[in-house]
Amino acid sequence: MKYLAQAALAAGALWLAGCQSQADKTSQAVPNKDFNILLDQYWDKQAKYDPLSATAQGDNRYNNLLPNDQTQAFRDTLRNFYQRYLTDSKRFGQDELDANDRISYDIFQYDLQQRIAGLKLNTWMMPFQQFWGLPITLGQYGSGAGNQPFKTVKDYDDWLGRVDGFTVWGDSAIRNFRRGMKAGVVLPKALVVKMLPQLSAPDIVVTDPTKSLFYGPINNFPKTFSDGDKQRLTAAYKQAILTKLVPTYQKLGTFLKTEYLPKSRATSGINAVPGGPEIYRYYVSYWTTTEKTPAEIHALGLREVARLRTEMERMKTQLGFKGTLREFFESLKHDPKAMPYHTADEVLAGFRKIQATIDPNLKKMFGRVPKTPFEIRRTEAFREVSASAEYNQGSPDGKRPGIFYIPLPKPAEFNVTTGMESLFLHEAIPGHHYQISLQQENNDLPKFRQFAGYGAMTEGWALYCESLGKELGLYKDPYQYIGSLNDEMLRAVRLVVDTGMHTGEMTREQAIAYMLDNMPASEADATSAIERYMAIPGQALAYKIGQLKIQELRARYEKQLGSKFKISDFHDELLKDGVMPLAVLEKKMDVWAASVK
Repeated sequence: MKYLAQAALAAGALWLAGCQSQADKTSQAVPNKDFNILLDQYWDKQAKYDPLSATAQGDNRYNNLLPNDQTQAFRDTLRNFYQRYLTDSKRFGQDELDANDRISYDIFQYDLQQRIAGLKLNTWMMPFQQFWGLPITLGQYGSGAGNQPFKTVKDYDDWLGRVDGFTVWGDSAIRNFRRGMKAGVVLPKALVVKMLPQLSAPDIVVTDPTKSLFYGPINNFPKTFSDGDKQRLTAAYKQAILTKLVPTYQKLGTFLKTEYLPKSRATSGINAVPGGPEIYRYYVSYWTTTEKTPAEIHALGLREVARLRTEMERMKTQLGFKGTLREFFESLKHDPKAMPYHTADEVLAGFRKIQATIDPNLKKMFGRVPKTPFEIRRTEAFREVSASAEYNQGSPDGKRPGIFYIPLPKPAEFNVTTGMESLFLHEAIPGHHYQISLQQENNDLPKFRQFAGYGAMTEGWALYCESLGKELGLYKDPYQYIGSLNDEMLRAVRLVVDTGMHTGEMTREQAIAYMLDNMPASEADATSAIERYMAIPGQALAYKIGQLKIQELRARYEKQLGSKFKISDFHDELLKDGVMPLAVLEKKMDVWAASVK
């Protein structure tokens, strides 16, 4: 997910050259102790700068910390930290490293260069938006049902430390928003409007602390707690909710409504702010791990949309619909066969049935499966209206399961033609749950790779998993297959609208119209999706770019290896070393295929 393309290509080339020229040496090589000590030190120290991620990864040393990442001092500290380790890592030569260490070296260089480049951008003037940001993340952690552990008295006290950090963070975020207002680096008005109800949600801004989302841990005290601890913590949590959390959310909401909203911009793309084109080029590279330009990706998107429209036309004919494709889409929104559920429990049961259906075939397609438990849950009420379905990773020790969250604000309107089976394959099994869990469970990887994320491979893998539906026993129902086409079309449309909006070629309204022309989305869903792409430029490009590369590699090796090609071996090799930039992945897989051949 996160890294500069040019460095990735160079790194991948160096690594492959090393594999070829050092073949005899690496067959005898062992991991370089000093190099791996450096990697371990880096990982150990960086956790303190990003303690929320550390908590998510099962590192509980800093569960009480919430650094104020809104200050220039913090950004300078990070920049110096990354530069120091980037410089230190360059003292190791290729002939000192075995094959696995060379992958680590190339990814490490790529990672740090990307992080340093990102700190040069002025995006800190837009501290959060409606899709990502600490005000949302804090609710997920503090509810008691997320990554933050609430098992010991210390766990409960740790959370109170993070609450203190949030009050400081909120004040600094407002100062940065104001800096952005003066510089013209502001969010689109359409996004700010969506942020306001999030900050004033009825389980966030309360007068009765027992009605707060953050009271959840108090409602679920472990039985081992003493009465004294329960009384103390209950009083402390009530006070924290009423005197720190509620006032901070109210302060943020009031500021956005009264000061920021009038100064927010009418434009849709990041190109419209000072430095916008540079920001977008960075994010395109960041998310795709390629050197593809926005124009190249836009053209690719148009070709993919045309291909998928042809298949949708075929399904329209198969179902006997006589009208246009747009009329067909409209009919699907109201077709009772496409909306078979009435309650949230029924929808969740439908997803569990998908899991049971694919289970026998998974064993044929994967030799290695995760040990991490897996659960399906409904998205929490406070963020359900604006949330997308998502996967929340489990902990490496298996104590916290991987969770597939599905928002169901109106269960009776849940339409399978928006992609139900394909959604499960992507967000849950074998998509994100297999890839992330197998990576986290692999103790042979250095920590920075064990918990790495690269959008192109992470999301590309998940979208590739959607294409496995028929092989896994799904897509037999035409409505579910249309749903899979719709999901893939969504990723193709993203290539067009993301590049279109952020280069100034499309407005929000034109992007919404383009989406409605090419897929059976409701106007509300299309609007929510387009506003997501406005909020996080370039992220939506990762899916299709990564999927197409993985499909390209599979087709290449099926042709090269013939009867020696085994799909489970391909999948296992693809996932066993964790995610990485696409150029490095391709070189690694080419070496694997050569060894099989």
